[in-house]
Amino acid sequence: MSDIYLDVTNKIVSALSQGVIPWIKPWTTTGSSADSPFPINAITWTTTGSSADSPFPINAITRRPYAGINIPLLWAEARLRGYRQDRWLTYNQARKAGGHVRKGEQSTLAVLYKPMSKETHDEDGQVVRDEQGNIKMVQFALLRTHCLFNIEQTEGLTNEEQPHVEGEDPVAFIDDAPAERLLAASGARIEHRYGDDAFYLPIRDLIQLPTKAQFVDVASYYATALHELTHWSGHHARLNREGITGGHAFGSAAYAFEELVAEMGAAFLCALTGTQGELRHEEYLASWLKILKEDKRAIFRASGQAREASEYLVALQSDQSSETTERLTA
Repeated sequence: MSDIYLDVTNKIVSALSQGVIPWIKPWTTTGSSADSPFPINAITWTTTGSSADSPFPINAITRRPYAGINIPLLWAEARLRGYRQDRWLTYNQARKAGGHVRKGEQSTLAVLYKPMSKETHDEDGQVVRDEQGNIKMVQFALLRTHCLFNIEQTEGLTNEEQPHVEGEDPVAFIDDAPAERLLAASGARIEHRYGDDAFYLPIRDLIQLPTKAQFVDVASYYATALHELTHWSGHHARLNREGITGGHAFGSAAYAFEELVAEMGAAFLCALTGTQGELRHEEYLASWLKILKEDKRAIFRASGQAREASEYLVALQSDQSSETTERLTA
């Protein structure tokens, strides 16, 4: 029987070993404007909603965005194979839609993750209850794998080519409105100082960044800022993430794991805000490979914590937008 956790981890390890960072979106999102409101209500993290505007991989037929560990899995595969589209579907979906997967095409691993719960029983098989008499439930997850194909691996289906945007010459720093609004809505204390250091300091609950003018481009600044903002979300007054509150020493496995969470969280936030910044990963690559090879569930935990952080930060902006609307309409 296949070990799903091991299969997924091996996929991520293989991509990292080839220099591909699976949680970085491999293409530029087009058709959006930095002046438009950040689409908080248009993008959901669940697979029950439908959003053709999702910055994440979507099902080509249902238009539902993929979530969780499937995001880095599909992003990595697209980068490794050179796909320029983020639409995926199953073999049967292609056939039912009037097309087919080309002969000889190789499928991509995806995971169906379904949270489950069941009653707790003692050694005698009796239901266990808490002090209030309520039945104690144990939480677990049902994992199943399925095979996906990119729309570019099919024939007979609409294969809308996404416009390719070539890199442009550097321009003067102009604030990126969606990312700037996300940072402002968090309420995080952010200080800019001329220098080489970017970090989050839990003891002072402070994010320090180099000046904006020091960054090679606008996107690099926001990728770095969102990385530190993901760290900020782990403070004990917020998500109380062990990687931040545990006081782990630099260079430790726990420290590297928190960096992995921040890296993935920043990648998700970059996708949501349309930011195409390179994330800071080189110095942690060896540590991440070691963590993943030693613990087949580590990438699932990191992805889950990154998603939680991203949801938390997006919700802060949503809450602020609601408060602003209430004040304007009062």
